[in-house]
Amino acid sequence: MTIKAILTDIEGAAGPASFLKDILLPYAREHLGAFIAAHAEDDDIEEALEEAGRLMGGFSLKPDEAEALLQRWMKQGRNPTPLKIIQGRIWQQGYEAGAFTAEIFPDVAPSLGAWKNAGIRLFTYSSSSELAQRLWLGSAGAEVFEGFFDTRVGQKLEEESYKAIAEQLAVPAAEILVLSGNEDELDAAKAAGLATALIAREGGGGGNHPVAADFASVTIG
Repeated sequence: MTIKAILTDIEGAAGPASFLKDILLPYAREHLGAFIAAHAEDDDIEEALEEAGRLMGGFSLKPDEAEALLQRWMKQGRNPTPLKIIQGRIWQQGYEAGAFTAEIFPDVAPSLGAWKNAGIRLFTYSSSSELAQRLWLGSAGAEVFEGFFDTRVGQKLEEESYKAIAEQLAVPAAEILVLSGNEDELDAAKAAGLATALIAREGGGGGNHPVAADFASVTIG
């Protein structure tokens, strides 16, 4: 089957997961309270906070309650869409202030360019918001993607999320190759009928999915 589209994760696959863990998440935790206080009436932030309240049973959250809830979600490693939207806006401020610059692995840009030149459509799917993905990749100089999927399409461990993406792309599932360093996510993609490849930059892996050490090692069938 010819691959028509590639759907890649960012954290751990295209860029180091340490950038998220050691730079972005601590920055979001540090600036969360002040950001909510300053931007609670922005349309997207107001909507995100309202959705956070609905997820907690329909409550209207005060700013300090919202901060406590979002901090708890981050501590628990959860990825609800309202949190991802607010994190993305906080990180946008950080990028604009020069607080950090993202990076991608050196094999990524050449591989993406080659795939694009071969006529393969390129997309991302991350638990981070679309804005956060654009900021990471744009900061790193990887601006070759046609589209960005986040938790608004569903969680990455859910088979239905990948079916929804294939439907939106209007590409047969078997002609979409998913690249990720997370085998559980790849299991969900495979269950939905998509092709998969495990990006095992630190070695290991195997079993249910073809394994590649990096993007340059991915076999496009």
